[in-house]
Amino acid sequence: MPKIAAYSYEEYLHLIKSFHGNLAPGLIIGGFMVDSALGMLPEGEFFDAVCETRVCLPDAVQILTPCTIGNGWLKVFDYGRFALAMYEKYRGEGVRVYLDAGKMESWPEIKGWFLKLTPKREQDSEKLFSQIKQAGKDILSCRKVRIRPDLLKKKSLGAVGICPRCGEAYPLRDGDACRPCRGESPYQTV
Repeated sequence: MPKIAAYSYEEYLHLIKSFHGNLAPGLIIGGFMVDSALGMLPEGEFFDAVCETRVCLPDAVQILTPCTIGNGWLKVFDYGRFALAMYEKYRGEGVRVYLDAGKMESWPEIKGWFLKLTPKREQDSEKLFSQIKQAGKDILSCRKVRIRPDLLKKKSLGAVGICPRCGEAYPLRDGDACRPCRGESPYQTV
């Protein structure tokens, strides 16, 4: 039975359902990816993470490590690549793990799902999840990386003020009013 980080495979599936809301193929594979990266990092180091997609993979990092978007230890660069890196937070030395399309020939359900060759309604979920469990880390590739120095610096919010238009606190670096009051709000007026 495969293990994912400190969890049995079944325990990890339970964590996925609790955190993500449903079993997602990318999140299961993401668990194997995080486990691979953790296995290549020196023990006792403080590390950060980068995800190269916003889909599923950041949730695997947040479930299995202390790296979260909220604490700033997880950064998401939405390049649309199913890859992550974990690295020593001060020197930037680490490992990048990615789902390797070249290793999927023996796993047709995974290949059909990942490369979107099989429409979702035609996918055999039971077979897909079975192949993911069997394939485990065999469909992944890893390489050492070094994070750019400019990405290692922690960014401060800086000075905070009260927006003269809405009365809410905002970072003064954004100008004379908060960004939503300047037209960048995701909301429509109701």
